[in-house]
Amino acid sequence: MVLIAGPSSSGKTTSCRRLGVQLSVMGFDVQQLSLDDYFVDRERTPRQPNGEYDFEALEALDIPKLNEDLMALSEGVEVKIPRFDFITGKRVYTGDTLKMKENSILIVEGIHALNPKLTEQIPNEWKYKVYVSAMTQIAIDDQNIIRSSDNRLIRRMVRDYNFRGYSALETLKRWPSVRAGEQKHIFPYQENADVMFNSALMYEWGILKGYAEPLLKNVPENTPEYAEAHRLLEILSLFEAIPEKYIPPTSIMREFLGESSFVY
Repeated sequence: MVLIAGPSSSGKTTSCRRLGVQLSVMGFDVQQLSLDDYFVDRERTPRQPNGEYDFEALEALDIPKLNEDLMALSEGVEVKIPRFDFITGKRVYTGDTLKMKENSILIVEGIHALNPKLTEQIPNEWKYKVYVSAMTQIAIDDQNIIRSSDNRLIRRMVRDYNFRGYSALETLKRWPSVRAGEQKHIFPYQENADVMFNSALMYEWGILKGYAEPLLKNVPENTPEYAEAHRLLEILSLFEAIPEKYIPPTSIMREFLGESSFVY
């Protein structure tokens, strides 16, 4: 199996889809599994000290059930795969199944995929681990770089607005909690990866500029998040806008913009 992990808005899902296509072209039977579908029911989700649900915690996943299904798949058993309903906060079964063949490769994607506790019942020799992140390599000048976390924040802001109905203010409010979760649950395990993949694109700030600027300009001045919005606008002002029409439907950018060839 291939385990793909990375921080928020790193492009894990598109990387998973693109890898699946390439492996299929090479003659493998590709099966894909998302860890998000193994969330425990909402009432069992651990909480943060402030009382909010901690969806970033490893304990938010039903690890025993995941390992049970993975072991059954490894033995060639057809397994009913759950789907998590984020509206009701419940795990449901819709009739979807997976079954491995002799030439099958299972791709498992999620933020905890590189944590050994997640797949502790699976032999290490069965696992190939991939770490994906936007490791931005653009500098403003000799003294100031553009942080990778800013790159991912802009990606997430655009995606949250396009697909989840969140404003830039709501995304900015959540970002400190997301970053804290990454520091605790993702970054400590990145060195477990067999390979690291940089999903950052040199042109993406120009593409995201036209989407992110209007969102950031709507952040009210009387909010604590306004200073962060202003800082991000200053960075975006350094880039020329690039028309979206030049972005192909298979690009990782489509995970955040929409109109992708892949189903997410």
